[in-house]
Amino acid sequence: MTLSAAHEDGKADYSAEVGSLASAGGDALVVIGYVDEGGSGVIQAALDTGAFDTFVLPDGMIGAALEEKFGSDIDGSFGQNPSVQNDRGDEYIAMAEAAGFDGTSAYAKEGYDSMALILLSMAAAGSTTGADAAAKVMELANAPGEKIYAGELAKALEIIAGGGDIDYVGASSVELIAPGEASGGYVEVEMKDGKLEEIGYR
Repeated sequence: MTLSAAHEDGKADYSAEVGSLASAGGDALVVIGYVDEGGSGVIQAALDTGAFDTFVLPDGMIGAALEEKFGSDIDGSFGQNPSVQNDRGDEYIAMAEAAGFDGTSAYAKEGYDSMALILLSMAAAGSTTGADAAAKVMELANAPGEKIYAGELAKALEIIAGGGDIDYVGASSVELIAPGEASGGYVEVEMKDGKLEEIGYR
């Protein structure tokens, strides 16, 4: 790292910040922000001035907006986003798009799954009290039980009402470890030919 500089969201021009960063040297610019806010402005200023054309993009900078705003202009840029492999993850993306929001944005899958587990835990506990619902989370989030994916909440509620067991997989491949934390994982991505491509999971 050669220099770290803060940026404000919502500015019309980030050329001063980019100029300071460029003068410090470096082959790539790490942009820690949000792709729908100031982070994109920083990238655009770097491209406009020719200061950088390769960017390192952590979680808040990963999303479909990269393709729409920059396309192949940032080919070779790379980053990571919290995620684990889910064979049915594309179904969630389509469901989100149909509902009018970007399911590829950082923590969108995890946010959906958090709310789903709260709902299902309340149903399993027969209570809306936090402590009662919390006592059910681990058994619903992990095996054994019928696997439940994003968009299958009605099916899960039927199974719970009938006394059956579920294994909530959801959109983010939920697997919880004591004391109720996600086991974690992330996907590595790279811009290739104007498209954000997954290159591996860790």
